[in-house]
Amino acid sequence: MALTDSKIRAAKSFVKSYKITDAHGLYLLVSTSGSRLWYFRYSFGGKESRLALGAYPQVTLAEAREKRDAARKLLASGICPSLPRESEKTAVDKTRTFKHIAISWSAVKITPETDAGIIS
Repeated sequence: MALTDSKIRAAKSFVKSYKITDAHGLYLLVSTSGSRLWYFRYSFGGKESRLALGAYPQVTLAEAREKRDAARKLLASGICPSLPRESEKTAVDKTRTFKHIAISWSAVKITPETDAGIIS
């Protein structure tokens, strides 16, 4: 049975968190505090995972379904849906290399007096 907006609004929090399922791996997790979070459950490479899609009032049912469908298209083409997010998080800033930090530190800490005592 398909999930509706009225069912989501009527969902109450209980002592334990619970899931309200929609279709094709989309579900809404209702926590004990009453927050409602969208998740997409999928399997990639033999491992089951879940992808967070956002909180309910900010992400509507239609938007969550669109995000789920986009993730399913990625899965169909052999791409893990969480990889774009992971690559954004792990992108290395070019100015944060050890060489750059060492040069910045030496420009501040090494004075002409201490530079004369350093063997090159």
